Amino acid sequence: MSPELITEHFIIRALAPNDLLAFSQYRSMPEVAQYQSWGEDYSLSDAKALLEGTDYAHFGQEGHWYQLAIADRESEVLFGDLAVHFIDEQQVEIGFTLAPQYQGKGIACEAVNTLLAYLFNTLNKHRVIAITDTKNRPSCQLVERLNFRKEAHFMQNVFFKGAWGDEYVYAMLKSEY
Repeated sequence: MSPELITEHFIIRALAPNDLLAFSQYRSMPEVAQYQSWGEDYSLSDAKALLEGTDYAHFGQEGHWYQLAIADRESEVLFGDLAVHFIDEQQVEIGFTLAPQYQGKGIACEAVNTLLAYLFNTLNKHRVIAITDTKNRPSCQLVERLNFRKEAHFMQNVFFKGAWGDEYVYAMLKSEY
């Protein structure tokens, strides 16, 4: 079962059908899609397919990705989402996406920190990684602010949206959290 994590300002929970319109709208914005695996043509149908393909009943299953909504505690307005990939029994990859109007307000920092506490303290995971495009400075700054270590700089390792791109791999061990 997927977690329901409550912070001072919002709730982190499984993505729900009533989130999908806002989810698809911010994912289709050029400034949001720029460094993501999807394109500006992300649609409501894409969001529905993503939700239908996610088995939250088996949250934490190795090899699977899960999207968690970051929503206002009271109004349920969707701010963005967290991506969680259970690589193996002890390692997790995370990602984060916020709608532009909610960026720069500390929401991603609070959400990722809350997720890290859950992964390390509740699920007892050993290592969490985040992979970012080297040009995505706000994402790099966020994970660095949260004390992730930069472990790798892959040069032209991914052919992405018509060009070769570089990526940073950041990581944090449970003992470093």
